[in-house]
Amino acid sequence: MILYTYLLDILKYTVAGIGIIYVAFYMLKPYLDKTTALQTLEFKKAIANQTLPLRLQAYERLVLFIDRINPSNMLIRLNGNGYSAAELNSIILNEIRTEYQHNVTQQIYVSTQAWAVVKRVKSDTLTLISSAVKTMPDNATGLDLGKVILTHLSKLEEDPYDIATNLVRQDLENIF
Repeated sequence: MILYTYLLDILKYTVAGIGIIYVAFYMLKPYLDKTTALQTLEFKKAIANQTLPLRLQAYERLVLFIDRINPSNMLIRLNGNGYSAAELNSIILNEIRTEYQHNVTQQIYVSTQAWAVVKRVKSDTLTLISSAVKTMPDNATGLDLGKVILTHLSKLEEDPYDIATNLVRQDLENIF
């Protein structure tokens, strides 16, 4: 009988202790959740403060990339008057690929849409240059190639490089 009473007392105290712990946990749970949420928010804020300058720089570099591969600007920069059309084609394609490789890491900091715009502009520019070269005779000069490329660009209703730049800017505005 004493053992039975002793076990009953242990059971009562155990159930009461578990009940107290259960009530205390559910009373403290909102406080713990709020503290966790605040810590998460502070962590995200600290990361944003560190990554925002990198993201802005990445968007800046994408706009610069689009501007640098724009044939209107590239032909002036490369000054292809002394080259044959085939040599200038090779130089332009190499320039575009080099610029792209230089900026490929920026995709980490920009949205997938902005990076897709950059890849599309690069691809379209390579296609434009390659198709212009195919229409040229074997003895064509770099100046002739430049004229064909610029003529093709002038026939377009809208400048694809301005469109791409605007799309990247719009994407940047979504950050803020």
